[in-house]
Amino acid sequence: MDVIDARGLSCPEPVVLTRNALKSSPAQLTVLVDAVAAKENVTRFATSQGYAVEATEEDGSTTLTLTK
Repeated sequence: MDVIDARGLSCPEPVVLTRNALKSSPAQLTVLVDAVAAKENVTRFATSQGYAVEATEEDGSTTLTLTK
């Protein structure tokens, strides 16, 4: 499973990293973010690409698990 650590990055960087990772159509991808806007934007982009998104929050960081 691939992991993208986008913590500390401002939009649109987390979405760009996610888009690049999804080009190979992985069955699952984990994206780590620490901003509400990044969480919302990555989630919106992933669902538009046909991925289900599960978010878990811990210590100010959000783990987004994208599953096809």
